[in-house]
Amino acid sequence: MLINSTSVALLHHKQYIRKEMAEAVAQLCAALQFKVTTGTRVLLKPNLLSGRSAEHLACTHPLFVAAVAEWFVEQGALVAIGDSPAFGTAQGVMRSTGIEKALAGLPVKQINFDRSEPVTLAGGVKVNVASAALECDMLINLPRVKAHSQFYMTLAVKNYFGTVVGFQKPGWHLRYGNREGRFASHLVDLLAVLPPGMTFIDGIIAMHGTGPLSGVPYSLGVVGGGLNPVAVDTALLRILGLDFKKSAIWQECAKRGLAGSDPDRLDFPLLKPAEFRADGFRAPAILKPVSFNPLRMMVSGCKRFAARLKESS
Repeated sequence: MLINSTSVALLHHKQYIRKEMAEAVAQLCAALQFKVTTGTRVLLKPNLLSGRSAEHLACTHPLFVAAVAEWFVEQGALVAIGDSPAFGTAQGVMRSTGIEKALAGLPVKQINFDRSEPVTLAGGVKVNVASAALECDMLINLPRVKAHSQFYMTLAVKNYFGTVVGFQKPGWHLRYGNREGRFASHLVDLLAVLPPGMTFIDGIIAMHGTGPLSGVPYSLGVVGGGLNPVAVDTALLRILGLDFKKSAIWQECAKRGLAGSDPDRLDFPLLKPAEFRADGFRAPAILKPVSFNPLRMMVSGCKRFAARLKESS
């Protein structure tokens, strides 16, 4: 994808009401002059971390996903949805969180990221990326606003990590977690090998305190969109009133001088960050190490295997 846009469209949105969210999606697209032609192959990539969190707060909300899917279907796109969850399969998480039910009646293909293709990132790292993410015409990113105990916040850029399949994700933690900035650098490198698209961010009910799995809900009341995930992240960090320098991902983008990383050069065709309030939103004050130790890797692997067995039984 091209990282060149500096426009971020923002709207107030307090509740998960599908009709109203569908109208908001259309408004965001119009503001950004984002259009889709009939027959475009679209892959929706929500955050499907796990179906086990309280209120399913770790995942993109089902009605938000359905509202975005509905807009693309109405444009004549061929729509699929998938992810590579930390535990279980994408289809299993979509079933347990209510996404499968919310998509009922829409011609949306629900897939697991079972197939992958080897890709070499700019830094020389080889990684297996989901074939579905590489083969689509447009990759539509649907992150949820969440605090993160290792990365400070997980927003638009971090959500693309789900295109990396299987055991490679914890493998990155093990291999690069102790090398300062390497993990974040590889996440940013990943953007260049993925197709263009759009980010629609679910910030209606965010997660704060800790995360990305076990935080608590926070009524933020924001939906947003942007062609450049870097710009979306910068806009959300400003809305939340957080310290940019505590985000390793934002620091990497700023170090590279990527478009969208300078908060003073963003363009807001709808509402501006100053028109939102996030009093009391808490990101982790002290971040945990990014690296996973070998024992944690073994435990995580067993949990992943058990979750898949449970879904298939």
